[in-house]
Parts: sequence; structure tokens; C-alpha cells
Amino acid sequence: MPTSGRWHVRRLAVVACTLVACTPIGAAVAAPIPDTAVPIDVPAPDEVLTEFAEGALRDGRFATPQEIWDGLTGTDQFFDEPPLRGDEKPGTLLRAEPFELQFAGVVPGRIDAWKLMYVTENVHGGLDIGTAVMMVPEDDRGDATRPVIAYQEANDSVGAGCHPSSQWTGGVPIEPSGWSAIGPLTQMWSAGAATVITDVGNDADPAPHGIFAGRYAGMAVLNGVRAAFDVGAPGVRRDSPVGAFGIAGGGVGAGFAAEYQPDYAPEIDLRATVLEAMVPDQRSFVDNSADGLGAGFAFATLLGLEAQYPEMRIDEKLTPAGRALADHFRGSCQVAYFTTPFLPLQALFTSGVRPADIPEFQAVFADNDLGRGAAPTSKVLVSNCRANDSFLMVVPVADTAALVERYRAMGTDITYQPLDCADAVMVTQPYRWLTELYGMHTVDWLLTELDEN
Repeated sequence: MPTSGRWHVRRLAVVACTLVACTPIGAAVAAPIPDTAVPIDVPAPDEVLTEFAEGALRDGRFATPQEIWDGLTGTDQFFDEPPLRGDEKPGTLLRAEPFELQFAGVVPGRIDAWKLMYVTENVHGGLDIGTAVMMVPEDDRGDATRPVIAYQEANDSVGAGCHPSSQWTGGVPIEPSGWSAIGPLTQMWSAGAATVITDVGNDADPAPHGIFAGRYAGMAVLNGVRAAFDVGAPGVRRDSPVGAFGIAGGGVGAGFAAEYQPDYAPEIDLRATVLEAMVPDQRSFVDNSADGLGAGFAFATLLGLEAQYPEMRIDEKLTPAGRALADHFRGSCQVAYFTTPFLPLQALFTSGVRPADIPEFQAVFADNDLGRGAAPTSKVLVSNCRANDSFLMVVPVADTAALVERYRAMGTDITYQPLDCADAVMVTQPYRWLTELYGMHTVDWLLTELDEN
């Protein structure tokens, strides 16, 4: 039974690359035709630093040294898993506990927060246990139904104690996925939305986390929302309008949740889904990143998939150096993956074959392609770079273009928002570049869709 142990700070690496999701520069590929009828633009500073945000800081405080220490190193019996009988329904809330939100040594006011433990499923349909955090702004909504947003961070960590439950209780302060979530979450809370962020598994489970497995992540999102309905938070009810927001690694869970929801969780009123810089095609991502800037993340993707697909038997295919790196990554947070840019991954395999081409991996890759299952019935907004012209690009434009066209052909109401991600924008328009990097330009669209009757 896992007990939460805070991640011991390992090596501080450059954290610029995967605040969204990283791919090597390639030839320019035509993007889908953008939907210019839908106004989507960068939020003004006062739309982020809102009256609610200022009040949350004003009513908050700095964490005490003991609270900071406990957040970094403490253990929490909340994450000890109870035995399952085997007949529990997915989405069953096993345990909920309020906690004081703490991030980077700050304890903000005006936000109620709960840790959740709930029943979910693995890729084979067996029962599993997941954990999550729910955060609800203190406002005047009273008993009115507030929107609920399943927010999936750019969380690519395979190791334990790296996930939202740790991040928002004072742990792993250098995890980039938590920092990239602050802006969008502030926008959502300012609008009165509750947010549910799943760990995709039990945050404290020492076994490698299947964060990249689409079905596993999608079920974790939907079952996390089901569990959140039973917490009793003000205004959060089963008839609450629900949105999904997934960025980078979190786009896997949000995208598969949108595809599974109509048949798997029809009782959830999922109205809109945002997919920002996600990975629609795992094989293509691994192939394009296998010796590029995102090489460490490509290798972690394989290890995260193996956590749900043990038939990959990765260790049997690795050299001794490859096994040593795999063991390190399996117990690490994603900051460790920045330390191996441009590593030729084929050199880690005894066959010398690029991992995207290993025959035993092909069925797993195919099982994790977005847009190959059921059509999302929620509205979908897809946003990413219009061209492969940035050092941050690790998701080829062609992959996103193909997903948009597949969803359109399936009848999904989809909006495509291309972004100018050229490196020059980072220098000449840093505010625009940063807010779009975090997906903040899409939040108004999502909130508007959730407010419609």
C-alpha cells in the first residue's frame, strides 16, 4: 500500500522545453483552416490578475518553515490504498479530505481544496485506484450549479510523488507542469469554476505511472469528475456543466475523456474540451523526438506506456546503460527528462533500432492514437503552433492537422486555433508567447461554452 513520500529534489534542469510539449523542427506543414468566426485571443493582464486573484493573495499568507518542510518531505497516510472488493463502480469516491492549498511557499486564501481517492480502471478494464485534487473558489454562487473543469496539466512524470496531489500541497516546487497551470487555473477560479486535477493513478504509488496511456488517462479524468460530485463542495452537483482542458501530456487524458464520455460516462454533461499542444500520435512523437530536444520525454513516454502495457517488455530490449536510465526515469519527475536532450534513443536498445520502429511496440502505439475511437460529442477546441518553426515544437503540425480533420469527418463540432510560435515572438511579444504557451488564450472560450444553457 503506497504511502506518499515527497519527491527529493534531484537535478535542476532547463525547464523551458515541456511547459507544453516539445518536438524537433521539421519542414513546414500546412495546418487546418482556422475557424476565424470564433474570437479567441490573448487575455489582457487584468483578466488574469483579477479581483479574485488579488483577493486570494491578499487573504493568503506565506507558509511557515514547518509547512514548507512537511510539503517537501512529509508523508501522508491519505494515499494508503484500501483493499477493493472487486464490485465497486468506477468513479466511486473512496476518501476525501480537505487540505490547505500550498504552492511555492504561498498559502492563498479564498480557495477550498480537497484530496480525493477514487475507483477507476486500467486499460484492460480492471479496477484501479486514482487520486486527484479538487479546488473550488470561495464566492457568492451559493447553491447555484457552478461549472466543473477537469484540468489536465502538462504532467509527464512517470515517478511517484510528482503529480498534482504533491504539487498543490507544497511538494515538487520545481515541476514545470504546476507552474504552467497557475495562469489558466486563476482564470477559471475567477469565473467561479471548480477544477478537478487527477494524478492519473495514485500519486504515491511507487510503481511507474501510466500517464501516457490514453484509455487509462481518459478513464482517470472521467472517474475523477464522478468522484468529485460526491464530495459535497458548494455548487458542485451531478448536473453541473463540465469542461475538459488538457495541455501537452494532459491533452492525452482530456482527449480520450472526450472520446469515451458519450458511451462510458453519458451522465456527465461534458460540453466543451480544449486540447492544447497535445500528442495525437504517440509513435510519431517518439520517432520525431528520439534524438532531438525532447529525447528524454520520448523515452519517458515509452516507460509510461509500459506501465499499462507490460507486454512491451522494455528492459529486455535495453542495453545496460539503457536499463540504468530507465530505472532512473521510472522513479523520477519530469524535470529529470530535460537532462538528456539529443540523446539517440536507438543507442539504448540492443537492436540499434529506433524505438518507434520496434515491432512489439506498434500495437501499443496504435491503441493510443487520438481520433481513432468514438467521436467526441462535446465541442472541441484544438490549439497549437501553425508551423514547425520553434525550438519548443515537439508535436509535429501534421499530426494535429490530421486529428482536426478526423474529428471534423466524424461530425465533432471542432474549432481550430493556430498560433504563431516562431522564436521571434518569444523575443518581441513575450507576454503573448507565454500566455499562449500555457493555453490561457483558450480559457474564455471554454468558460463561455460552459455558461451556455
